[in-house]
Amino acid sequence: MLANITLWLNQYGYLVLFVSLMIELVAFGIPTEIIMMYAGFLIFQGKLGWISSIVSAGLGAMIGITFSYWIGYRLGTPFFHKYGHKFHMGPERVEKTSQWFGKYGNKLLVVAYFIPGVRHITGYFSGITKIPYRVFSVYAYLGALIWVSTFITLGKILGPQWEQYQRTIEKYLIIGFVYLALVIIAFYVYKKYRIQIFESTKTIISKAVYTFHSLGRVKFFVAGTAVVFLVLFGLMIGLIQDYLANEFQDFNTVTILLIHLIFSKDWTPWMKGFSALASYKILIPLAVLATLWILIKGKDKKLEIIFLLVVMIGGGILEEMLQSIFALLGTKRPFLNETSRIFPGEQSLLSITVYGFSAFLFVRHYGRAWIRVFALFSVIFVSILLGLSRIYFGIQLPNDVMAGFVFGGVWLTFNIILLEVFRILRYERFGN
Repeated sequence: MLANITLWLNQYGYLVLFVSLMIELVAFGIPTEIIMMYAGFLIFQGKLGWISSIVSAGLGAMIGITFSYWIGYRLGTPFFHKYGHKFHMGPERVEKTSQWFGKYGNKLLVVAYFIPGVRHITGYFSGITKIPYRVFSVYAYLGALIWVSTFITLGKILGPQWEQYQRTIEKYLIIGFVYLALVIIAFYVYKKYRIQIFESTKTIISKAVYTFHSLGRVKFFVAGTAVVFLVLFGLMIGLIQDYLANEFQDFNTVTILLIHLIFSKDWTPWMKGFSALASYKILIPLAVLATLWILIKGKDKKLEIIFLLVVMIGGGILEEMLQSIFALLGTKRPFLNETSRIFPGEQSLLSITVYGFSAFLFVRHYGRAWIRVFALFSVIFVSILLGLSRIYFGIQLPNDVMAGFVFGGVWLTFNIILLEVFRILRYERFGN
């Protein structure tokens, strides 16, 4: 079947893209990721247009998921209770999925396309659970464009190598978007049930560390940071296991290939600038600015300066210790140049902690919501640029960069929680 579709794609191009994406989101069984990446290969060869292919595939996906939405909306739960078993949607699955989808469905419509087996039911259950069409269309159509653009562009970038790496890329995209979906669910649950979460947390640890009589939003911040810490800690354990089992070879190969295909030699001056973000010429002045900010705005100046030093000096020591330990435990890996790349990545851990803690200190004493969001995305953006440059120059392997940021995130959130606990204990003992 796939051979026939690729043959038709060579002959009829945009029409095949449109029809196959539409059918995929109404029925099951069409390998649309392969079709889209093959279309990208045809774009590489100059046989199809990039924008035209994205528009054709995007329209097909939008019409397909809209059709499945209205089927679910019009026929509703009774139809699927009666006939759903014929296409693997028996009464129990319909009931459980409807309840789950009623809570989180519209939040996941954007990422659901990347998860096989999930994207096929999102339209139906959006209709069954009566998500308003306006809300559905915004999330579903945006997700469709992101989905088709991703795979078509990957095929275009990889060119003749698309088939060799298609399965590996698809696997890691699925893993990545599953994690993203879990993060979205966790954020939604925390936002909706934060009072209940806080009360449960308070019951468990209040006797050990603090009371919450007048702490305002700090109590929610501590609980939220603790959740992030636990998520990052779990991810850190998984990365360690994969490193020791030497499971990163495909991930490293594909990531390095994509970065060098996307960023040509013309990007070298830019990458040098991005790489400088991890240098002490940037990190030390940043730490000095953070210290000045504490002296100007800080309420617990001595405590915050101590933690800033702990984060910086302790982060550097922790990085060296971890690199030494994993150099002894890890397996041999191919090197791209003579520069040593040790797990977790050199400078990655220290950089994310210094940038992250400085941003935390800034928003801690300047509490506007948009400032917090801007600071968060600035740290993420700097981390991405830094990681790209390290991989581009062959200084670190992709898994080393990722591990450095995850380990750094654990160290950062741990110190933020500890700082706030000490701050609260101080308030309890001495008052404001």
